[in-house]
Amino acid sequence: MTNKSPKEQENTPVSETLKEQPVSAEPTPVKAVEKPAEKTENKNNNNNNNNEKLIASLDIPALQRMKISELYAIAKELKIEEMTTLERSDLIYKIMQLKTGDEGTVACEGILERLPDGYGFLRVNNYLPSSEDIYVSSAQIRKFSLLTGDRVAGLGRKPKEGEKYFSLARVDAINGFQPDVARKRTFFSNLVPIFPDVKMHLEFDQKNITTRLIDMIAPIGFGQRAMVVSPPKAGKTVMLKDIARSIETNHPDVTIKVLLIDERPEEVTDMRRFVKGEVVASTFDEPPEQHVKVSELLLESAKRLVEHGKDVVILLDSITRLARAHNLVVAPSGRTLSGGLDPASLHKPKRFFGAARNIEGGGSLTIIATALVDTGSRMDDVIYEEFKGTGNMELHLDRKLANRRIYPAIDIVSSGTRKEELLLEDDVLKKTIMLRKSIDSENATEELVNLLKKTKNNFDFLNSGIFG
Repeated sequence: MTNKSPKEQENTPVSETLKEQPVSAEPTPVKAVEKPAEKTENKNNNNNNNNEKLIASLDIPALQRMKISELYAIAKELKIEEMTTLERSDLIYKIMQLKTGDEGTVACEGILERLPDGYGFLRVNNYLPSSEDIYVSSAQIRKFSLLTGDRVAGLGRKPKEGEKYFSLARVDAINGFQPDVARKRTFFSNLVPIFPDVKMHLEFDQKNITTRLIDMIAPIGFGQRAMVVSPPKAGKTVMLKDIARSIETNHPDVTIKVLLIDERPEEVTDMRRFVKGEVVASTFDEPPEQHVKVSELLLESAKRLVEHGKDVVILLDSITRLARAHNLVVAPSGRTLSGGLDPASLHKPKRFFGAARNIEGGGSLTIIATALVDTGSRMDDVIYEEFKGTGNMELHLDRKLANRRIYPAIDIVSSGTRKEELLLEDDVLKKTIMLRKSIDSENATEELVNLLKKTKNNFDFLNSGIFG
């Protein structure tokens, strides 16, 4: 049996694709088992029925959320003998094939990636190509005005003979909205950017001094283009986790996307267990092409949500490693900056960072990215210099403070936000200016951390006797 190309697959007549009446996604109901005489047999039959009901209720998103041990248990019920030799994505694909039956459909959801030939795929595995992907025909893309980055939910049809992928048979939702809404949206490039004018409240716990300090020294607004400038081992990853937790607590309606580039696998696992939002990663043992692909598709998915008036926050760790990845994959321009950096490699990372904006009329894309300095690499310093000034908020971490175990190791003198008067109330702004003037620049962070620990929250601190 030969596999058809995606183009040939698209031309295969699929009546389910354009039908008004969807194909039922329910499998053939299990017949009732006659009550056995023995209690032990009855117990075993009940367990089998429960397993069959569990398998019948599965869809692709549910399988994606499962641990590998849970997938093995389902594969054992379906009698998949080679389950331990299959990759996770291939195992999920095998389970879905057996679960759907000969003509069945299955609930599916993924991020659309449009290809140059007009058709596309719903990426369901960490924004990367896999055997679980759902094929989307060019006719469906035109019908629903789909763009790269759209999160599409619907029904997938099992591949027929000669086909390799599940095919999208019905569209139920696009980015969480009815399909008709997608046709009425304004493209991201046509939206009007304005200065951030609504403050993102980060303070959520008396003991978490990091977010309390950021709220006063370098406030973050919706649509901020923020950069955390950090030397190694200064606490940047912990700071990103604190920011993510504070946004989840104080702004539950905000969509959080964490992008980890060139990170250690254990850091990825830790972040996924800590953050409730979406965590997308390309670890240091993956090729730079994958770093680039993942980052571009994640950015497009964030833009699609902003087009619908949503507030989205991307936490990127780090923009330095993203620029390094682009430096390895870009076509040589013939020019080289200090440290071996090709100037052409900075275009797409700057486009990524520059996408952060507050939108007039509603919606925002906030990007908080880390930049590495003092790593011993001249290239890293050049990358930071190229990005300096492109953001409208900078938070500098100090290695000397970190070495003294003073956390958060924020350099208060160097950190700040442009147009902070749009984010802070007049009274708060005056007091933060007084605070900067009054504290000793050499021990500013240590003094301020000690003062904050003595008060319940920032409101009590700003209204305490130290301001007269």
